[in-house]
Amino acid sequence: MNTSAITTSVFDLFKVGPGPSSSHTIGPMKAAFDFRGRIGDLSEETLAKANRIDMLLFGSLSATGKGHGTDRAIVAGLLGWQPETTDPDQLLALLKDPDQQYPVTVNGHTYPVGPSDIYFERRRYDSPYANTMVLRLAGGDEVLLEEEYYSIGGGFVIRKGEPETPQASIEPPYPYQTMKELKAHLSQHNLSLDELIMANEIALTGRSAKEINQRIDQILDFMHRAVRRGLRHKGTLPGSIKLRRKAPLLYQQAKGMSHSSDSFLIFLNAYCLAASEENAAGGIVVTAPTSGASGVIPGLTYLAKHHFHYDKATLRKGMMAAAAVGFLVKHNASISGAEMGCMGEIGSASAMGAAFLTHAAGKSIDAVESAAEIGIEHHLGMTCDPIGGYVQIPCIERNAMGAVKAYNAFLLATSGAPSMQKISLDSVIKVMKATGRDMSTKYKETSEAGLALSATEC
Repeated sequence: MNTSAITTSVFDLFKVGPGPSSSHTIGPMKAAFDFRGRIGDLSEETLAKANRIDMLLFGSLSATGKGHGTDRAIVAGLLGWQPETTDPDQLLALLKDPDQQYPVTVNGHTYPVGPSDIYFERRRYDSPYANTMVLRLAGGDEVLLEEEYYSIGGGFVIRKGEPETPQASIEPPYPYQTMKELKAHLSQHNLSLDELIMANEIALTGRSAKEINQRIDQILDFMHRAVRRGLRHKGTLPGSIKLRRKAPLLYQQAKGMSHSSDSFLIFLNAYCLAASEENAAGGIVVTAPTSGASGVIPGLTYLAKHHFHYDKATLRKGMMAAAAVGFLVKHNASISGAEMGCMGEIGSASAMGAAFLTHAAGKSIDAVESAAEIGIEHHLGMTCDPIGGYVQIPCIERNAMGAVKAYNAFLLATSGAPSMQKISLDSVIKVMKATGRDMSTKYKETSEAGLALSATEC
C-alpha cells in the first residue's frame, strides 16, 4: 500500500462539535475521553491506588486555553462527553464555580476533578507540536498512568507514540498525496473530482454512497442551523471583550437592500458572521476545516442553497471538492492556527470554499485547482493573534473576509483559461508550510503579539 497516501475521511475533516476552537476545545475533549478509556483498562489494584487526575497544558493550549474553553473541554471529556452530542449550555456551565469538583467515575472508582487540577504551564516543553497536553492518573506521589496528546488542528488528535496519520487497513482505489497525482487519476480513469473522492470514501469507511450522501446532507444541515441561529441571536458574546453580535443587523440591512448591487455581499457577510458568532458563543458548529474557520464554508453553502438555488446533489459535489483541498493542505502543511497562523485556518477554509464554488458551478479540475491556489496565496503569512485568547477579534470578521476572497478566487479562476495560472496548488501549499515554519510563535495562537496586544483598548 502507498503508506503516504491521503486516507482522511470527509467526516474526519468536517466534524460536528461545540465551539469556539477545534484545536483547543474539540481536540482536548477527544483526548480526555481517550484517557478516560485508558483508565478503564487498568487493573483493579491500580485503580484503587489512584486519587487524582492532573491535567497539564503547554504551548498554545496554555497561552489561550482559558479563552478557548480548553479547561472545560478536558473536564467534559473525562466525564465521558463527546463533541457531537455535547450540550453547549452544559459545557459553558462547567468550572464556573472554582470550588466545585466533578466526579469522574470509572469502573466503580471516582476521582474528583476541578480547576485546581488543571495546570496552564508557561515553561518550555520539549514537544513536536504547539498544542500539547499531558494527562496523569496519580496516587500520592506515584504516577499510575500518563499520556501525552497533541491537538494538531481541526479536532485531530495524536497520542504520543502513534503516527500522525494511522495506516488505513484498506487502500483507497485512487491513492494520492498531491494535486498532481489526483489530477492524473482523474485523467487516466475519466472521473470527476467528486466521483474520485466518493470512491475513496466508500473504500476507507465501508459506507455506501447513499450513506455518505446522507451524512453530507446532515453536515450541511448542521452548518446551516448554525447560520440560522446566528441570524436570530442578538446580544453580547461571552468573555471579557464584550463583543456585540453583528450578523442579525447585517441580515436585516441586506433584506432592505434587495435592489442594490451590494446586497449580495452583505448577505454573504451576514451568513459567515452568523455561523462564526455561534462558534464564538460555544454553539454547535462544523469544523470546516477548523472551528475558528467554521463560518466560511457554511456561509458560502448557505448562499449557494438560498441564492443560487443549488440542489442537494450539487451542494454535495461542491463539498467533495472542498474536502479534497482540505485533505491536501492538512497532509502537506497544516490546518492548525498554532502551527500555521491564520493562513492555516481561514486560508485553508477560503481555498476549500473557492473549490466548492468552482466545482459546484461545473467548472474543470484545472479551474478548481486555480481557485484553491488563489485562495491560499492571498492568505499567506496571515497571523493568528486573537485578543484575549477569544475566537472573536479578529476571527469572526476574518471568516467573512475569507468567504469573500473565496468568491473572488472563484471569479478569477473562471474568468480566463486556468492554464494562465502560473503557480500550482501543490507549490503554494509548500510555500504555506515554509511560511508557517518561519513565522514567529508570537503570531501563532499565543496572543502574545499583533492585534492581541490591542486588548487594553477593548
